[in-house]
Amino acid sequence: MKRPKIAVLLFVAFLLVYLLFLKNHYSTSKAPPFRPPPHAEPGLGRTDDGRLGSADGLNFQYGIMFDAGSTGTRVHIFKLQMKSREPPTVDHETFEAIKPGLSAYADDPEKCAAGIQKLLLVARSSVPPSMWARTPLVLKATAGLRLLPGEKAKQLLDKVRQIFQESPFLSRDDSVSIMEGTDEGISAWITVNVLIGGLGRADSTTVGMLDLGGGSTQITFSPRDEKTIQTSPVDFIRSFQMFNRTHTVYTHSYLGLGLMSARLTVLGGSVDPSGGSTELVSPCLPPQYSGSWKHAEVVFTVKGQKAGEPVFEACLSRVQKVLYGKVNRVSEVEKMDFYAFSYYYERAADLGIIDEKEGGAIKVSDYTDAARRVCSGPPAGPQQDPFLCLDLVYISVLLQEFGFPPHQQLRLAKTINQVETSWALGATFNYMESLRGS
Repeated sequence: MKRPKIAVLLFVAFLLVYLLFLKNHYSTSKAPPFRPPPHAEPGLGRTDDGRLGSADGLNFQYGIMFDAGSTGTRVHIFKLQMKSREPPTVDHETFEAIKPGLSAYADDPEKCAAGIQKLLLVARSSVPPSMWARTPLVLKATAGLRLLPGEKAKQLLDKVRQIFQESPFLSRDDSVSIMEGTDEGISAWITVNVLIGGLGRADSTTVGMLDLGGGSTQITFSPRDEKTIQTSPVDFIRSFQMFNRTHTVYTHSYLGLGLMSARLTVLGGSVDPSGGSTELVSPCLPPQYSGSWKHAEVVFTVKGQKAGEPVFEACLSRVQKVLYGKVNRVSEVEKMDFYAFSYYYERAADLGIIDEKEGGAIKVSDYTDAARRVCSGPPAGPQQDPFLCLDLVYISVLLQEFGFPPHQQLRLAKTINQVETSWALGATFNYMESLRGS
């Protein structure tokens, strides 16, 4: 009787081993083959927040931002080092600019195509072909197009949108647009604070930003005094999410107070020739000067007044009247560090106060002193800009209207860590955030 029992036990054991073999065989044969995550580069996996990244939390992404300003169009191509828990850093930037601005083609949008295509060739040569399809391509237009009639601006943007959609880069319906002035200020503020490390940690100190373009001017800073938030116009205070933090800033864009638009107002002219004369006489120009100036496709004849009149005092009075009541004054700005860009930089470089390439620091009173010296000096020679007196008076009065005292020092920089200090980088970060959330 023992042998049958042994045989039964052996049979049961054999059957169990066979069933285990079948289970293991089918489970492994049905397992899907390993596939890398979509668009992953060799060695990349997922970071803690679900984004693609390398084992050490880093990977690279490209972004292309067209800045369509009032006087020219610039392209910024950024190679960004993406980090899982910190703001991205710029590994490299390629920059190229052309003139004139898009608004110069308002009556013939087709003519803007050649310049846009030229800048796209720069982008093609700067971004590896394998990355083209996932590199966002964006154009944001500023004051030049804001000042155009709506239909003319739309036709220009439609032409650019068509060119973008035919390119090999990632382009969506929202890739081409007119930028709100406040977004321009916020994006420039993000740019400079990312570049100096002011947004890297919760305890970091940020700096303020001043930008003086051709058609508009912006001021943006993070208030430290609760009184500033409580007493400012409600639309001057903005909160937004960026890099997993909420930021609250005071920001405003003054359309029409950019340097070129302000020049025209101070001179007493209009971009609509039917609305006034194209011959402008002003105390802000050198005495007995006569010349031409083209603005918004209108050619003006500009003249100074007769010799012997006090140029600086007369021009100062004129500029003060133009700016009276148009700028919101904030007392807190005199306690903060500010960076200033664009025409603030260029006029300081024209005077030799800062190095043209390296930048530097300037006091508000330096602009005023230079204005007094230039305006009261000898008549402009062939090498001197006849508008320098007007521009310096305007800048000095504008800064005082914002609330900056004469002794306040401003930091002027074209680049920080070899990256352009414009709104383009901040706007690129913002657009990539929107892609991530869509």
